[in-house]
Amino acid sequence: MAVSISLVLLLLVLAVIFMRNGGLKVSHALVCLLLGFLLAGTSMAPTIAGGLTATADIVGGLRP
Repeated sequence: MAVSISLVLLLLVLAVIFMRNGGLKVSHALVCLLLGFLLAGTSMAPTIAGGLTATADIVGGLRP
């Protein structure tokens, strides 16, 4: 749960930065948001969540 909340916050911050710099339009952000909601309701949701968790574990295990 902590990984998904921090990931959502990171993506939200990136989206705000892109929108302020003109690299992301509001319509593009809405399409991405709707795509995320639609993907969350499909049978691919556990696979996507597993991939994100595995990636977070790999990144968390890296030592500088």
